[in-house]
Amino acid sequence: MKIIEKIANKSKDLMNGDIPTIAFLGDSVTQGCFEVYMPEDNNVETVYDAENAYHHQVSKIFSMLYPNTPVNIINAGISGDNARHGYERLKKDVLRFNPDLVVVSFGLNDATNGQDEGIEAYKTALRNIFTDVENAGCEVIFLTENMMNTYIFYGMKDKFIKDIAEMTMDTENSGMLKKYFDAAKKVAEECGVPVCDVYSKWRTLAQNGVDTTALLSNDINHPTREMNWLFAYSLVETMMTN
Repeated sequence: MKIIEKIANKSKDLMNGDIPTIAFLGDSVTQGCFEVYMPEDNNVETVYDAENAYHHQVSKIFSMLYPNTPVNIINAGISGDNARHGYERLKKDVLRFNPDLVVVSFGLNDATNGQDEGIEAYKTALRNIFTDVENAGCEVIFLTENMMNTYIFYGMKDKFIKDIAEMTMDTENSGMLKKYFDAAKKVAEECGVPVCDVYSKWRTLAQNGVDTTALLSNDINHPTREMNWLFAYSLVETMMTN
């Protein structure tokens, strides 16, 4: 991809050329959300840890590979977001910074909307995002996400959080999340957009006996800090092989 060419060229001539910029547009996983808990005021609290989010890990990988080269990182992930709303804020949160590459990652929240109208709205929003990003002269990658929980963690006591876990478990086990990501990959193919398919890697782990729910920091849908490395490595690999 051109982003890698730009980073490599910048590493050879730091005094000339713009600093490469990568923007991330997505949901809570993109933002860097991990554990959730219910305090005494009954408002769900989320632990935010940008240092361990995958966008920061991507930056660390580039710092290792190109140690003398600055790379701007813009994190436009918002907890609870979906593709439709992501498209609505694309211009103000991402494109106004003129990034070289936009990594788009939605699906976890979209998939809870059901199959028919939900999938069509999801596909339309992604198609609009891809089109506007490319019309702005930016490269784009679509990033699928992690699996949701496949069972309810025995230590989950709060009813509100448990109800959320029941919904996400049904979304995963029914195959609905896979349907959404399959639909997204078809839209990406139609638009000529490379796909970094992390979801398929999670499913491969599950098929080989790995307890993927244990790899979720909130036992629902946020990957652990360690699993964010899988996202980061896979993204850099995608950038270097497309």
